[in-house]
Amino acid sequence: MITIKSKEEIQLMRESGRIAAQILKKVQDIVKPGISTKELNDLAEKLIAKYKVKSAFKGYSSGKNGELFPGVLCTSLNNVVVHGVPSDVALKEGDILGLDFGVVYKGYYSDLAVTVPVGNIRDEARHLIRVTRKALKRGLKKVRPGNTIGDIGNTIQRYVESQGYEVVRDLCGHGIGRALHEEPEIPNLGKRRTGPELAEGMVIAIEPMVVTGSWELEYSTDNYGFETKDKSLSAHFEHTVAVTKDGCEVLTVL
Repeated sequence: MITIKSKEEIQLMRESGRIAAQILKKVQDIVKPGISTKELNDLAEKLIAKYKVKSAFKGYSSGKNGELFPGVLCTSLNNVVVHGVPSDVALKEGDILGLDFGVVYKGYYSDLAVTVPVGNIRDEARHLIRVTRKALKRGLKKVRPGNTIGDIGNTIQRYVESQGYEVVRDLCGHGIGRALHEEPEIPNLGKRRTGPELAEGMVIAIEPMVVTGSWELEYSTDNYGFETKDKSLSAHFEHTVAVTKDGCEVLTVL
């Protein structure tokens, strides 16, 4: 069932999103060659304690066999699309790293993601990041009462494919509120005027996942991450947004 949030609930989610964005920005700022994703996770965990919020991800059942996610931050490297587990492996010059993060503030979740370069990266990787970020922006412009979930996905898919890339088909965005994943699902593809209609008070997480090769995925060896079968590069951006009377409000901003 799709839930409509009250103004009071959206205010709590606005604060949850603001805190999550502040923490992720601090984590993003220390990404560089030589640092490990475990160090990034450790910083995020310290900041969660400082802001007196809870992790949205740690302990969440997301593994291949229902295992509980061990980190507070998803760190997805190069061909890993989402749900990469932080590790002691050092980042290398030229890597691209997806950072997916969320918190719980007074019972309400936030969820956002960025993909960042590690040092100097290839032109192809830079272009992929730019396209994925722009796909999210284009999807956000379709968020307003009366439009449908299909309108969002169709806009994202058409733009991504016009740039020579593919959207991931087996994973999608989602509703969000008192749970991390609520109805409805928000695919990054679809047909206009299909799916649930957007209404004022809905809160959703839109998250384009884009790959340079085939959209087909498989589990990573850690049984948490999803990676491209053909080992092609991937990028991921996400915002939590509220549907407003005139359009949408991005809740996961500084």
